Amino acid sequence: MNLALALGRRGLGACWPNPAVGCVIVAHGRIVGRGWTQPGGRPHAEVVALAQAGDAARGATAYVTLEPCAHHGKTPPCADALVAAGVGRVVVALTDPDPRVNGQGLARLRAGGVEVVENVGTETATADQIGFLTRVTDGRPMVTLKLATSLDGRIATASGESQWITGPEARRAVHAMRMRHDAVMVGAGTVRTDDPSLTVRGLGVQRQPVRVVLSRGLDLPLDSQLATSARAVPVWILHGDRAAPERVAAWQAVGARLFRVPVAGGQLDLRAALAVLADEGLTRVFCEGGGSLAAGLLSDGLVDAFAGFTAGCALGAEGRPSLAAMGIARLADAPGFRLVETRAVGADVMHLWRCEA
Repeated sequence: MNLALALGRRGLGACWPNPAVGCVIVAHGRIVGRGWTQPGGRPHAEVVALAQAGDAARGATAYVTLEPCAHHGKTPPCADALVAAGVGRVVVALTDPDPRVNGQGLARLRAGGVEVVENVGTETATADQIGFLTRVTDGRPMVTLKLATSLDGRIATASGESQWITGPEARRAVHAMRMRHDAVMVGAGTVRTDDPSLTVRGLGVQRQPVRVVLSRGLDLPLDSQLATSARAVPVWILHGDRAAPERVAAWQAVGARLFRVPVAGGQLDLRAALAVLADEGLTRVFCEGGGSLAAGLLSDGLVDAFAGFTAGCALGAEGRPSLAAMGIARLADAPGFRLVETRAVGADVMHLWRCEA
């Protein structure tokens, strides 16, 4: 199962809206087939592994990180494929909460004479599948918030200089994180100030994440890197209902997709914005700021994971803070996270956290 889980992670960021599943088929103590969900979501992991195993799948054990599907979509049910291949036992890490599956895949296997073992590696599988699970159960993708700061929590000097607080090794790690998410998201201020490309570079990827911008008034520069590359790499902009029609038309003309989102308290409704992204199939979103967007997501309880990169420098109180005001008066009201990993990345420190809730 550990191998199946590792294989499944290869699909993260590349197979949305489908979950990134891994499958390993073992016969007589030997691995005869292995697979993971392929780019675009098809073929599924089980189909890839069965094709590799061939006749050796008969009587074998299949380890699958998520319940095999039970519905006809663009491909036949994987549960039926496992039965037809004569697999003798299926070990599953996690039940699929999708109403089209939700136990029906396991029922099909048992009805076909296949022994089913459940809940092996469930904790790890849940962490790997959090985006898919959150989309199904909460109507939104999972959100990873990334901040790169000085020792005293600043993201730029008072003049706005921020390139680069962290070193090249940390920046490469961030690109790897982008690669494992379906989309990279920023606020309008980041686009105006930094003119980012938000692409994955230096890792030889074939499939780039969607680039998402939240801009209530759609006041974004049309000579930005995002605008000039929108036809090459997807750009989605979520805006308010008062965005000028000429701005909407201009961004559509350069190839961006635009989505209207309700405004609450003078800002875009972030939960509604994430619901739009979920409706479009996104399961994993990597948010890189800025401070207002990050604070809003934290305040609304919409951050599932936090990735921090801390550089060995201090910028002082006049430096720009990593988060906008959140109105927290008591420590008990602060969003809480559990430390998952910490390690040196070049001259910087990376720390990964998961939401405690």
